Amino acid sequence: MFVATLLTAPTNPSLEAALVDSLRNAWGGGDANWLAVDEAAEFPLTEMPDNRWDVWADLQNLGVDLVVQPLEGRRKKMLLADMDSTMIEQECIDELADEAGVGARVKDITARAMNGELDFEGALTERVGLLQGLDEAVIAKVLAERITLMPGSKALLATMKAEGAFAALVSGGFTAFTAKVAAELGFDENRANTLLVADGRLTGDVGRPILGREAKVQALNEITARLGLTQSDVMAVGDGANDLGMLGLAGSGVALHAKPSVAAECDIRINYGDLSALLYIQGYAKADFQGA
Repeated sequence: MFVATLLTAPTNPSLEAALVDSLRNAWGGGDANWLAVDEAAEFPLTEMPDNRWDVWADLQNLGVDLVVQPLEGRRKKMLLADMDSTMIEQECIDELADEAGVGARVKDITARAMNGELDFEGALTERVGLLQGLDEAVIAKVLAERITLMPGSKALLATMKAEGAFAALVSGGFTAFTAKVAAELGFDENRANTLLVADGRLTGDVGRPILGREAKVQALNEITARLGLTQSDVMAVGDGANDLGMLGLAGSGVALHAKPSVAAECDIRINYGDLSALLYIQGYAKADFQGA
């Protein structure tokens, strides 16, 4: 058995019952179950539709996300999440760079690295090098004034944790940011790179080894082994090329507002929904959400 989930942006809930019924009839699906009025609905299927990506593309033009996945095991026991542009709305290094006066240059490198055009480690060390001499106090300033949580993040963490799931934040960014975000949202664990500081100023380097794509895969394997879980028990979410390893291994790998080259390699692509979409595709109704 499979399940098809259709959802729209919570800020503009515009999912029409006629659209859901039309697709359900075309695919020979079971009765529709509305998870949130005008926002998210699902229906069961006996087989994976041959034309799902053609339908997906058509629905994207209507502002609707479509996910088709096996029904069994879709509710996950572990969340493994990227931070920048996933759990928060910004790229931390870009915000630091703005404060250092090198914002445009760093943003260009970030975009190319996240799209897979540049080696992640090389791109990271180049960008951090441009921050050399920045006052360490700027980190706290950026956290307080520039960093905002991704919509749906609080509900996602609170709801999955209320059901007993383990949550880990794994970032190619920096521990100074993951520690704060993890504490605010209730992650059980966080891993990231360390910005090196001397005499109250950034040295322009990061601690080694650098946490990149392989380190995220390692985190998935280490944590599941420790908890007695399997890769299929994991929902991973990210947006950049350095997330592809963990997205490919996880039972559910979600490309959230991802770069096109990243989304193309993932079966679950959320472009209009926010992080609450990760609850809908697990079968949670809006009435089940915690901490929203």
